[in-house]
Amino acid sequence: VKSEGPKLVPFFKATCVYFVLWLPTSSPSWFSALIKCLPIFCLWVFLLAHGINFLVSHRSASRILAGLIFSALGDAFLIWQEQGYFIHGLLMFAITHILYSSAFGMKPLDLKAGLLMGVVSSCCYAFLYSYLSGPFTYLVAVYIALIGFMGWRAVAGVQLCNDLWTWTKLSACVGAMLFMVSDLTIALNEFCFPVPYSRFIIMATYYAAQMLIALSAVETRDEEDFRKRS
Repeated sequence: VKSEGPKLVPFFKATCVYFVLWLPTSSPSWFSALIKCLPIFCLWVFLLAHGINFLVSHRSASRILAGLIFSALGDAFLIWQEQGYFIHGLLMFAITHILYSSAFGMKPLDLKAGLLMGVVSSCCYAFLYSYLSGPFTYLVAVYIALIGFMGWRAVAGVQLCNDLWTWTKLSACVGAMLFMVSDLTIALNEFCFPVPYSRFIIMATYYAAQMLIALSAVETRDEEDFRKRS
């Protein structure tokens, strides 16, 4: 963890810039989009700093990088969500969750975690259903299924009971949970009722989630270094 910390300094600085400037969402602009996306750009740099060869040879890391790219596109679209680009942002983040799920993999399967995540996702959709109309009735259902699946694959990788977890797997798990909190807050605020301090909750959990998921990409490198030292 200590070796990765310095590489995340630009991300923390960019996140501070976003919260300090706190540009109004009522006046969308390319500058607002840049400030909002800047922390994610820094996470691109964080992964690229590990080397192109590392990303090419480890599909999980390259898929997380691809997920971060689509996340930045989603962030940009949501800047103009009042102008009709909310669905575009939703699509970008749906692709992000597919990429993250692929990066986390299907082993171990852990059906209990999958069942639990399915119940949680179903309860969330059941609550939102009465507030949804038109295409959002189906789009939100698909989106919740995708992020719930991503959460399952992140949780399944931890294996705390078997003492097989690593700090990067735990990082992916916590990141996925925070991503779900961020998206649920968006859904409640967008479709149901105003959530107090919604923007702060959404962005704080979102940036933390993306950082933790990006950190999980260095696991394969850690394993290689451990084998070399052994």
